[in-house]
Amino acid sequence: MCGIVGFISKNNFASFKSTLPAAALSLYRRGPDDSGFFYDEEMGIGLAHRRLSIIDLSAAGRQPMQSDDVSIIYNGEIYNFKKIRKTLEEYGHKFKSNTDTEVVLKAYIQWGVDCLKKFIGMFAFAIWDGRKRRLFLARDRIGIKPLYYHFSEGTFLFASELKALMVFSIFNKDIDPDSIPLFLHYQYIPAPKTIFKNTFKLLPGHFLTYENNTIKTHNYWQHPDMKAELSDSALNEEEKLQQLDDILTQAVSDRMISDVPLGALLSGGIDSSIVVALMQKVNSSPVRTFSIGFKEKAYNEANWAAKVARHLGTDHTELYVTPKEAINVIPMLPKIYDEPFADSSAIPTFIVSKLTRSHVTVALSGDGGDEQFSGYVRYWSTQSAVKGLQYIPVPVRRFISDLLKSIPLNWVGACYLPLMEILPQRFRVANFPDKWQKLTGMISQTLISELYRMTICYWSKEELLSLIGKEVPESQFENTFKETNDWQIISRLMRVDQKTYLPDAMLTKVDRASMAASLEVRVPLLDHRVMEYTASLQENLKYRNGTGKYILKKFLAKYVPGELFERPKMGFGVPIGHWFRNELKDLLLDYLSPERLKKEGLFDHVIVEKKIKEHLSGRVNWQYQLWALLMWEMWREQWLEQ
Repeated sequence: MCGIVGFISKNNFASFKSTLPAAALSLYRRGPDDSGFFYDEEMGIGLAHRRLSIIDLSAAGRQPMQSDDVSIIYNGEIYNFKKIRKTLEEYGHKFKSNTDTEVVLKAYIQWGVDCLKKFIGMFAFAIWDGRKRRLFLARDRIGIKPLYYHFSEGTFLFASELKALMVFSIFNKDIDPDSIPLFLHYQYIPAPKTIFKNTFKLLPGHFLTYENNTIKTHNYWQHPDMKAELSDSALNEEEKLQQLDDILTQAVSDRMISDVPLGALLSGGIDSSIVVALMQKVNSSPVRTFSIGFKEKAYNEANWAAKVARHLGTDHTELYVTPKEAINVIPMLPKIYDEPFADSSAIPTFIVSKLTRSHVTVALSGDGGDEQFSGYVRYWSTQSAVKGLQYIPVPVRRFISDLLKSIPLNWVGACYLPLMEILPQRFRVANFPDKWQKLTGMISQTLISELYRMTICYWSKEELLSLIGKEVPESQFENTFKETNDWQIISRLMRVDQKTYLPDAMLTKVDRASMAASLEVRVPLLDHRVMEYTASLQENLKYRNGTGKYILKKFLAKYVPGELFERPKMGFGVPIGHWFRNELKDLLLDYLSPERLKKEGLFDHVIVEKKIKEHLSGRVNWQYQLWALLMWEMWREQWLEQ
């Protein structure tokens, strides 16, 4: 795993060349083991690479790597590179290293852009083709690895992270005004936008060419349709389970190639437990597993992770984190994420990455299962709302919504706790007050896209219009709903997440947090072969009788007893709402003070003051809205006030 950065500019080449080492150094944590540079002054191009050595640790793996007037800088892992190499050798290609980087380079020389179709893995790379005087950028199908680019004044910049672009003097930190409401609405900035003007994320499954001062982007892989109809008679569940076992085992096995120590992140949930079970299945010695826990019961899964680890026989390491240790991570977040990012689970993700990196260099994780197997409560709650609310007149719905919103959340939580033990499994949810707050907002909506929006967006479109006086622009969220108009409801919602929340929030969170700890994280459930297979499964193999992950649970039961994973989904959060009323209160009041907000002139300080007052009283939980504002202010201080 590595960091890449480069430029093409015939204007003031010497200045760009002198800046490139500093830009590469900003990516040190992505690649602490080595660095390298390539320059072509005639073409005005510079390439830089920071290396985290995983495959072939020798100097032969140093990048940039050149062959036949073609140069590459590469971030990622191609798991089938040995098979591709064998084919290339049959075509007459010679190799100087044992790296997958050289295989990618020679594959491009042999097949051109069609090489992308042959790769199984995660990647973001840049190839300078001196023969054609063309720059070629590519990103993996799912968006596991990041790639940014910037174009202005005849200069093209690209890098693994925005911080490397910001080193160049030509890079103006001009805010894209549309990105602010998008960030507050979704808690991240949807691709291809970034927080800055003239700066973009290359979309997953896309490649880009820069030639003759012209940028062209192309889509080389499409998410497969998920339009399979419900048909129990057509199913042979045992056959499907065996197919799933075969394909997941292959995906996990492929990701265990490494010349450095390797382990796994184990939360104790279904997805990570499956990954670890399959690692243990194909490994001859105990797998190293890692988890963190919190003393707050509502946020702690460490005890379940330990039970799964004992059952599977892994070499398990766990760390219980104090609120102080978690809170100490918060000032680091703006620098880790480069642009505003408001998923508070970035805190435990960074902590578990640091813990894991102290023992191994590579770790497998279970990310991607929820978005393929209907793992989120919001999928079935939205479906139930769509089907149930259609019979209730809109004015009645709005009245019910307002009535329920008037009930203090601390009362809701107190009433739900004693009921949780006697309710059916499908109605047991962790952090119920949060779910209740979302439900009260959903009741008044009519369109499925707006119902679903209420489950994932915290600053509503109406609130943002009052807060900053701007509409929320359309993004991939609305586009995906339009593309899937004739699909079944849950399949539509999963596809929306696969194209938005998964790459822009989940995978962004894991990539930046793990790379900040110089840890490579691999995600076997997001092997494109797995995604293509799961897309072909009927929806009732994913969601049935009020429960998600139907077939995945049956699959895991082959390896782990049901009592170790049949429980309400918790997620990987931290008690931000509680901390805002206690340990983080001063920080919150400082960064969101009326004086500061008035000086900035972006947010209506009266609305913010009201949210803070209501949250501190415990009557309403505005933790997500306030966390997004806090992250904006801390990011602004880090990157715009220097």
